[in-house]
Amino acid sequence: MTHAQLDRADARVRHDEGLGGALRAFIDRVRSGDLGMLPVFIGLLLITVVFSTLNPVFLAPNNLVNLLFDAAAIGLISLGVVCVLLLGEIDLSIGSMSGLSSALVGVLWVNSGLPMPVALVGAVLAGAVVGLIYGFLRNKFEMPSFVATLSGLLALLGLQLYLLGATGSINLPYTSPLVKFGQILIMPAWLSYLAAILPGAVMTYTGFKTIARRRAANLSSPGVSVLLVKAGTLTIALLACAAYLNQGRGVPYMFGVFTLFVIALDYGLRRTQWGRSMFAVGGNAEAARRSGINVKRIRLSAFMLCSSFAALGGVFAASRLASASQQAGTGDVNLNAIAAAVIGGTSLFGGRGSAWSALLGIIVIQAISNGLTLLNLSSSLRYMITGAVLAIAVIVDSLARRSRASHGRA
Repeated sequence: MTHAQLDRADARVRHDEGLGGALRAFIDRVRSGDLGMLPVFIGLLLITVVFSTLNPVFLAPNNLVNLLFDAAAIGLISLGVVCVLLLGEIDLSIGSMSGLSSALVGVLWVNSGLPMPVALVGAVLAGAVVGLIYGFLRNKFEMPSFVATLSGLLALLGLQLYLLGATGSINLPYTSPLVKFGQILIMPAWLSYLAAILPGAVMTYTGFKTIARRRAANLSSPGVSVLLVKAGTLTIALLACAAYLNQGRGVPYMFGVFTLFVIALDYGLRRTQWGRSMFAVGGNAEAARRSGINVKRIRLSAFMLCSSFAALGGVFAASRLASASQQAGTGDVNLNAIAAAVIGGTSLFGGRGSAWSALLGIIVIQAISNGLTLLNLSSSLRYMITGAVLAIAVIVDSLARRSRASHGRA
């Protein structure tokens, strides 16, 4: 055989490694510190076992539906946090931005009589402008994002209090589509099952295209059996979740919209030049600059997305509570949004993370909160447990980063 034939035969062996090869590759990645979302899945399993043992109501379908309703608003805010954490930056004003956006909705829609869509767009645009200011301060004056956003936290909170005035709150119309969206709108069963099937179908379609393209280029690729097992497992799991939730009220539209934003950001991060630039800047900003990436523009986009998602999360929170008040965006909103991103697998050191970390992380946070509420335990305990989980997630991330560096995968 010629050298070319031997190379093609060797490549074909790699193509057909199958499930055994995929499992060995996964074990090697874990050993080298590339944990991915494995810790969050283990954490969710432990939380489920503990709380369902202490109170069986935890796993009741309607309780899980309420959990998903509550997760959507903070989850959207956490989705923006993922963007800035990928660059190794931080935004401490996300809670105040969400509170301000809810106040803007109340003032523009209820008090001023503008159409609801105009008020919603105005609130999100306000978030984009705030993010633009943060990005400008970071790029122009090299102001650390910690300082810039801490200043913003105070300024935005003051503006929120000013807009709400002496009354301190504005009630949203209970019969409005916005409030119904945040409290009662549920997908029909057929739509929830269709939504459960689509991810596996898309994974199969794109996976076959990738395999064909890599084999045409004589490159190694996962086997077809690996792809089918992954897609089949995902589809069965999602269908089971949809069927279980449909035994209660069903899947909330609110959570479905949040998931659509997660999918959109995931596509942007993994499939576009902008997304690749985000990871490059987060990994090494100077190397990214020398390779021709406009680092300042990437930073600007990250801060604008973060504040815009925070504003949209504030709108979701207002629809859930049917009001805009001085308490909106305060309390543990900052903690939960940042903790969700980190617990879900986004690194505080930049360069590693995923849009899905916001979704998985906020489910962990809400599961802890929901479980403790069912056990009639105080909010002080929830703060302590959430803080401990966040500390553990950062420690795991730090150790994994050290392991990746020692194995040449950093």
